[in-house]
Amino acid sequence: MGKLTVNENRNGFLKDGKPFFYLADTVWSAFTNITMDEWKYYLKKRREQGFNVLQINTMPQWDRCMSDTGLYPFATEDGQKFDFTKPDAAFYENARRMCEEAVREGFTPALVVLWLNFVPDTWGSKITDINVMPKELVQPYTERIVETFDEFDPVYFVSGDTDFETEEAVSYYRTALDVLRKKSPDSLKTCHIRRGYDVIPDELADGLDFYVFQSGHNRDAQDMAYILPQKLQEKYAKKPLVNAEPCYEQMGYSRNLYGRFTAEDIRKAAWHSILSGASAGVTYGAHGIWNWMKTGKPANPMLGEGFDTAFTCQQALEFPGAWDYGFIRDYMEQKCITQLIPAQQLVLNKSPEIRAAHTPDKKLYLIYIPRVTKIVLDTKFEDAAVRVYDLDGRRTARCGLSVQNGHTVVDMHPFQKDALMEITVTI
Repeated sequence: MGKLTVNENRNGFLKDGKPFFYLADTVWSAFTNITMDEWKYYLKKRREQGFNVLQINTMPQWDRCMSDTGLYPFATEDGQKFDFTKPDAAFYENARRMCEEAVREGFTPALVVLWLNFVPDTWGSKITDINVMPKELVQPYTERIVETFDEFDPVYFVSGDTDFETEEAVSYYRTALDVLRKKSPDSLKTCHIRRGYDVIPDELADGLDFYVFQSGHNRDAQDMAYILPQKLQEKYAKKPLVNAEPCYEQMGYSRNLYGRFTAEDIRKAAWHSILSGASAGVTYGAHGIWNWMKTGKPANPMLGEGFDTAFTCQQALEFPGAWDYGFIRDYMEQKCITQLIPAQQLVLNKSPEIRAAHTPDKKLYLIYIPRVTKIVLDTKFEDAAVRVYDLDGRRTARCGLSVQNGHTVVDMHPFQKDALMEITVTI
């Protein structure tokens, strides 16, 4: 199977000793909502598109679409409220079979232990507290997760979409992390935190192997994709960084604002993160996949943040942005890029949405350009080649550059949407 590890520079991952770019798909609702036939088709499709990690909630996702599998981890009369003293063996056996299939297809499971609504004093449990887990059950529950899934070499997300506003909330996650570290010492562990959040209590951060953040689904806060990795790098010890929840393709804006995120929006979020310090990987999401929407199923009364109607899972599986994210992994692997160092200080264009980074040897510079313009850099590249990738149309252009007044000016590329500029320097 192959266990993920952190590389010696603590800025990326290895699998079987080889560099591993973490390209995840968000399928939070898999274990409760997806039939085995659907799962096999889903795995085949995502493997074709280049994904290698699957982010799954080990508990029922609170804002999932309603299921017809009848599988839940604990006894329930209505599929909403659970009796945590009565685990259901059938659920865990089915989840194991799903992990077996996923690993067989080359995926690493990334499993959330405690989504926020199961923990007191989080923003989610303040919305609905019907499923707050009794504290004394956190340890045996986490032990069951390890016993069930550890043979599949998963990554463990201690938390899901959470904040850490009180000691009581932190104590739940500390208990779960302590169990994971004791029972599964070699697995990678992290905390999935809420949108725009950059706080990880030191008592948790010290025990994590990498950090993930969430730039999220708020229309007016998409700059979090490059702000959050910068903040996390400033505040915490050096570890790999991953944007584990950028905006999802065709997700309605959070809080039911009108509009949806397009393939271009999600490309921007990905490249903004990668070029701002989160170059260890990135996560994709499609509205209809994470919650597994099926035709004719009733609405879930627990609506979470409030998003517009999801597409069906069949439609969402065909969204074009998944291929754009597959291109990111292909590009990083083909160029043998295992680390990118942010180089925003070089960009003299006024927009912060134009992001830049370089490889440690400074032989390769990458610049993400949301809209075509000349690029002016505060350096002199007198002997360099410029290639520009049209991220929408999958075309490639070669552009000229010149040195003017001590700055490098790169000619305008011919593409009308977002592009990735590659400057290869001869040193």
